[in-house]
Amino acid sequence: MGRAVCPRCGGEAHAPTAWSSAWRCDLHGEIHPLALARVPSRNGLGALLKSARVPVWVPWPLPPGWLVSGFTGAGDERTGARGSAVALSGPNPLGGPADLLIVAEEPGVGLGAGLAGLPGPDPGDGFAAGQPNATVKVANHEAQLWLVEADHKAVFAGEVAGSWLWLVMWPDTAGVLLIEPLPLRDLRDREQDLDVPFGALSPRLPA
Repeated sequence: MGRAVCPRCGGEAHAPTAWSSAWRCDLHGEIHPLALARVPSRNGLGALLKSARVPVWVPWPLPPGWLVSGFTGAGDERTGARGSAVALSGPNPLGGPADLLIVAEEPGVGLGAGLAGLPGPDPGDGFAAGQPNATVKVANHEAQLWLVEADHKAVFAGEVAGSWLWLVMWPDTAGVLLIEPLPLRDLRDREQDLDVPFGALSPRLPA
């Protein structure tokens, strides 16, 4: 892969060497490198789907006026993508524009926490201690999400299909999109033929 960054902090990721097959971050040690954002197109989506070892979630049907605005994955040719992120942009139900990142990842990758601005690789102490704050619907089953404290954004996390699921929204008022259970589809499912609409590349992904 080309230039990559740490999924947790966005710092430069150092490529494998003759002594180690792992990518490394100066701050976080061995990591799954985060590729720079893929152009929102069928080709960009296809490249992520080819390597994804975790779900590639998209709300379907999309909320009115929303478009898919980019993709990225954490992992290399050796490991495959152990974390995926799909960016979406559209109107905030409470006014103005809004952005949404949907992340699926294996434990310890740290992509969701990094995009949420959290210091650790997961939601942190006290997570899921209370009642869930929202739900998503996957294949007619509902999965619970909990609100994660974060600045200037709404962040929800839970576990779906054996992977962490994160929803990161800007501004924080965009969380009203989750008043009703949000239906999600895994784009890796080749039995479905979704005509995904694409928009301009999201500024919320690593450029």
